[in-house]
Amino acid sequence: MPEFLKVDEVLSNLDIKEDMLVAEFGCGSAVFTIALAKKLSKGKVYALDIQEEKLSALKGKMSHENINNFDIILCDLEKPKGSSLHNNFLDIVLIPNILFQAENKYGIIEEGVRILKSGGQLLIIDWLKQGPFSPKTGMISPQEIKKIANTLGLLLKKEFAAGDYHYGLLFMKE
Repeated sequence: MPEFLKVDEVLSNLDIKEDMLVAEFGCGSAVFTIALAKKLSKGKVYALDIQEEKLSALKGKMSHENINNFDIILCDLEKPKGSSLHNNFLDIVLIPNILFQAENKYGIIEEGVRILKSGGQLLIIDWLKQGPFSPKTGMISPQEIKKIANTLGLLLKKEFAAGDYHYGLLFMKE
């Protein structure tokens, strides 16, 4: 993930407690997974990705940093129940910078809602505008995400800039 996306600044928008269960969808370089694992001294982070190489690299990073409160899950989040996690299981789901790559954007958000506890937080970060690093296709506007979230019963809690090229939308599951 490019450095212009400030991880700690983004995470400051969440209400994080040390015993929470959290997932990062499409963890890739896992900058959020690592930062969250360090904050969740009594909790756990689930790092989910469709690319085995990314998850393998994460295992090495976590071992090197002596971080043990995480699990990795190789999965396709665009498929129904793709995460393989239980219903109403997690306190927070992060969907950072992956929707622009997905064909089934609705399915990914729906999976996040399924595994989120009532009162849980769902944070979506994605590309806001064209820039030197942004994708040429697939971008989804905050308005489109709000429509999807509304149909899934999510309440918008906060909207914020997540760097110069990204937006953040924080929802709560009723």
